[in-house]
Amino acid sequence: MALMLRANLGLSPWDVLNQGLAPRLGLSFGMTVNLIGTVVLLLWWPLRQRPGIGTIANIVVIGTVVDLSLAILPTPEGYAMRGLWLVAGIILNGIAGGAYIGAGMGPGPRDGLMTGLCRRTGWPVKWVRTSIEVAVLTIGWMLGGTVGVGTILYAATIGWIVHHALPFFRIAPAERPAQA
Repeated sequence: MALMLRANLGLSPWDVLNQGLAPRLGLSFGMTVNLIGTVVLLLWWPLRQRPGIGTIANIVVIGTVVDLSLAILPTPEGYAMRGLWLVAGIILNGIAGGAYIGAGMGPGPRDGLMTGLCRRTGWPVKWVRTSIEVAVLTIGWMLGGTVGVGTILYAATIGWIVHHALPFFRIAPAERPAQA
């Protein structure tokens, strides 16, 4: 996230929302990420989703790490370096997504909202996920979040990156001892 923010070429839909809300709430970007994660987690209640330790860690850790990263990362100079940071940010985000989903410790708040809505409505993931992403992107853009080539690149590649990262992080279930 921090690399994409510093690149200033467009953000993921949820980060467009975070960036648009942060100045209005008087919070840092990272604390806004944590707050939005908490609010989205509350939306799980009527969907009867159950959080795991990974869900809580997602809320607490990501925003904090983003704020710490923003404090030490310089702003890249020139379009080539900004583009490199953008691509690196998208790839790292996809690998991180594969890691936390593969660990099976509970979905992040946004993914849990998606799976809960799919279960409750019977609608396919592609429609629910797309609807959520378009809604948060629109709200974030209206609040002043950065939409650009990075937003399009993120949307076009993040699923592919997560898909290919998952096998490296998937934890196999423990085998049960053979019964005599």
